[in-house]
This record gives sequence, structure tokens and C-alpha cells, in this order.
Amino acid sequence: MALNLLVLSGLSTGVWAHELEPAVGRIWLEEGQVRLEIEASFEAIVAGVDLGQYEDTNAAPQAEDYDALLAMPASIFQQRLEAFWPVLRNNIAVKIGSSVIAPDLVGVKIGDQDNPELARKSTLLMTVPNPGNKAVAAGWSAAYGPMILRQEGIGDAGFTGYLNPGELSPEISPEGGGTEGGMATFLRYIGVGFEHIIPLGLDHILFVLGLYFLAPKLSALLWQISAFTLAHTITLALAATGLVNIPGSIVEPLIAASIVYVAVENIFFRELKPWRPALIFAFGLLHGLGFAGVLGEFGLPPGQFVPALIGFNIGVEFGQIAVILVVLAFSLFALQASEGKGFEATALYGYYAVGLLFLVVVLVGRISISPDWDEALPYFLLAGLILAAMCATCVAASSTRFTAYRDFVSVPASVIIAIVGAFWVIERVFLGG
Repeated sequence: MALNLLVLSGLSTGVWAHELEPAVGRIWLEEGQVRLEIEASFEAIVAGVDLGQYEDTNAAPQAEDYDALLAMPASIFQQRLEAFWPVLRNNIAVKIGSSVIAPDLVGVKIGDQDNPELARKSTLLMTVPNPGNKAVAAGWSAAYGPMILRQEGIGDAGFTGYLNPGELSPEISPEGGGTEGGMATFLRYIGVGFEHIIPLGLDHILFVLGLYFLAPKLSALLWQISAFTLAHTITLALAATGLVNIPGSIVEPLIAASIVYVAVENIFFRELKPWRPALIFAFGLLHGLGFAGVLGEFGLPPGQFVPALIGFNIGVEFGQIAVILVVLAFSLFALQASEGKGFEATALYGYYAVGLLFLVVVLVGRISISPDWDEALPYFLLAGLILAAMCATCVAASSTRFTAYRDFVSVPASVIIAIVGAFWVIERVFLGG
């Protein structure tokens, strides 16, 4: 199981490197014209990747075309992007009154590309005539993915919004305003926070699982989760307001190291020790800085800073609770066996049914999306890992030993988590991952 997950982590590195962030649009409503800049990974758009469907270019049929464009020198790709402009132009809309106007291209800036395995960000500079200085709305094709749109030039009064794929912004006036209300911002950022845990936050998921696997008793779990939540809330707020700024190159390896520590402690200790909540608090400070990096990608609307920050934090908590509930469901029989209760037949049929369902959904679904063996292999390994874990838990459920939960669930899971965390430390320190 540990070997499976270690191999999976290594194979997945290249996959994660092709996950794309939302585009960032900046709009100025100037005298007689609208000026628009869009920063995005335009290689994916030129290659024809449907970014409304795929966040990871490796999962798209055009993955090879995207990689080829990404490998081009900046000057060559600029020529390709400028040649593609007529197509782009017809998929970018600026609406003034009842008229939808395609913008004019005035410049292209190709971003630096130090690592060809990472997405390259480039910027299109465009203008649209607006003789009456009217309010405008802007957006682009659903195939180009989501966009964060910000009005510049008027300070905090400017519009800031997150546009779903294909969505047009509300009307933006030269005086600003039009930003979504506090409740809408709050609810939207709950989703952003939840998504950062499930499915995007594998490192945070493993840390939370490490807290759970020490001892799934409510008291032990509450002490740890409370310390972790308080700590990451503090640093998330400090980093979001700009009072604390620590580079990701420092934060990310330390987050991985915190995962290793928690998992190793689970292996050698059977119960919560007095020092553990304090250490969890310190680790929570690190994870809060990691969460702040995500908010940096999305941006916090200046006029709705507090609702967005609170909503994001609540979304993170919902994600953590969901992780714990899912793992609790899978380990329930082992916990009952540890208490001297046996539900052999129920455990046997229940876990194998879930295992078969997982295999069907993941393997058949993955192969239908991407039949290439090199892309499907990590999912086969993950399926094998999950099935092996289910079998181990099934054994625990059929056992009359009072240490079934620790022997068959807690310690094996903690070993896996420690190996993955150690791999991430090496990757983030020495391999630039």
C-alpha cells in the first residue's frame, strides 16, 4: 500500500504541474474607451483545450498540443498567439448598452518560462471604444474557463468579481460599484474554501487525516481540530491583509514536514500527549499561510474583504469535516471491532460493494476520458490502494482483537501518510515541485 501511494505521488507530480489557475482580467473605464487586459495560460486556449471542462490539461485530448506550445520560445509562441487572435477576438465580449463589441488587440506580453513543466502566463492588451463613457459588462467564452475580473483605476470602489465559464459580468460603471453583495460573496467563497480542501488540497487532507488517525475519540479530535482551526485562521487573516508574507518556497516544504511529523507520532503513540495540541497550533499557522496562497490566486474583493475571508475559512472547515466523516464511515467497523463488537458479514459485503463501485466509477470513467496507459496508470494504482485499504479494514472488522483499529487502520494509514509527506518534502526542497 505504501509503495503504491509513493509511486502514485511521483507519477502525479507532472499532472499537478498542468493544473491551470483562473484567468485574471483587469478593466479600466477611461475617457472614450474601455481598456482590458487578460492574463491567462493561453497555450491551453490556442491548443483548443476546453477549460470550462478541464482544469488539468493532461486530462484533455489536446494535451500533447498544449505541451508543444508550452515548449516554444516566447517569441515563437507570441507569433502563434497573434495569429490566433481573430478566433480569440470573437470569443471575448464587451457589452455596452445592448451592443456586444469585440475588442481590438493593442499588445501581447508573453510571460517568463523558467520551468517548461509549469504553466506560462501571458497577457493580452485590448481596447474597445466607448464614446459615451457608459457602463460596460465583460466576459469570454465558456471554453476559456473562469475569470477573476477587477476594475482598476478608482481604488477600492472598483468592481471585483469571479466569473464562471461563459458568464458575463454585471454592468460596471466608470464610478465603480456593481460588486456582488456581502452575502453573495460570503457564499461564493465558502465554495472556494471547500474546493481547496476537496479535491485540490491533498496535503491538507493528509494532515487532517493524521489528526484523526491518532485516536478517533471525540475529545482528542476536538482538541486537535480546535488548535489547528484557530491557528490557520490567524495566519490566513494576517497574510490576506498583507501583514505577513512568507514565500511559498519556505511554507510548502514545512507543510509537508508537518504531515510527516503528525503521521510518525501516530505510529509511536497511542493517545493524545500534552504537547500535541501546541504543535498542531504551530503547524496550523503554516497551513494558514498555505491557504492564503490560494486566496492570492482568487483575490479578495476590497469592498467585501471580511465576508470573503470568513466564507473561505468556513469552506475550509466544511472540507475538513467532510474528510473526517468519510474516513469515519470507512473505519467504523474497525472501531466497533476494537470495542469488542463484530459485524463480520455486514463488513464483508459492505466494503466489497463499495470497493467494486469505486473500481467501476474510477477506472471505467478514467479510461473513457483518457485511454492512454501513461495517464490512466496513476488511477489504477490509486484503485489498488483503496481496494487494499478496504480489505485491511474488512479484516479488522472481522477481528476479535481489541487493537483492530490501530493495527489495521491507524498505523498502516499513518505509515502511508508519512511516506507521502517525506516525498513532498524532498520534492519541494530539491526538485522544485
